[in-house]
Amino acid sequence: MPIGPAPDTLHPLPHHHKLVFLKNIITRPTITVGDYTYYDDFDDPLNFERNVLYHFDFIGDQLIIGRFCAIASGVKFIMNGGNHETSPVSTFPFAIFGHGWETSARGVAIHEKYPSKGDTHIGHDVWIGHAATIMPGVRVGNGAIIATHAVVTADVPDYAIVGGNPARVIRYRFDAPTVARLNQLAWWHWDAAKITRNLHLLNAADLDALEQCQ
Repeated sequence: MPIGPAPDTLHPLPHHHKLVFLKNIITRPTITVGDYTYYDDFDDPLNFERNVLYHFDFIGDQLIIGRFCAIASGVKFIMNGGNHETSPVSTFPFAIFGHGWETSARGVAIHEKYPSKGDTHIGHDVWIGHAATIMPGVRVGNGAIIATHAVVTADVPDYAIVGGNPARVIRYRFDAPTVARLNQLAWWHWDAAKITRNLHLLNAADLDALEQCQ
């Protein structure tokens, strides 16, 4: 019995090479992507890492994306390398250019001098719409939806729909007790065979039945 596409398949839609299972094109050790998460790009899916911006190895921040996410063309992740100090008189990053200017770091390591908001985390089963921008250190919860052209500057709760600039919660997909049940169920961690057996429930709205599935 077929149990869906293999997660190590590059092009899960054989005749649509602008969509890839994302983890299979990642080259940077500071980007982690879960199984079945896909990226669809109007031009070339290899654009993905080019859209992870200001992601410098000397800073060491991580982009972590869960399983079963859908990421549309033009989505950008701004990482901590784009941050500048705002408390000094000048925001110019003198220290990174050396040649005597590194003394502006005053003995502090370069990666510690400039502000960092930590790793960026995208949960499981997240849908990120066309040309959305995710800012550094943001955590996007499981089941969330990011609207087209949204600029996400703060954490997104589980199963929230957000949009705008800066993005705000428009509504929640489910009430709080249902969200808790879905997170407890964590179907995204099921094996492929169990997911396949229960696709009719994953594509329905009967959570009671889904909680009883085998």
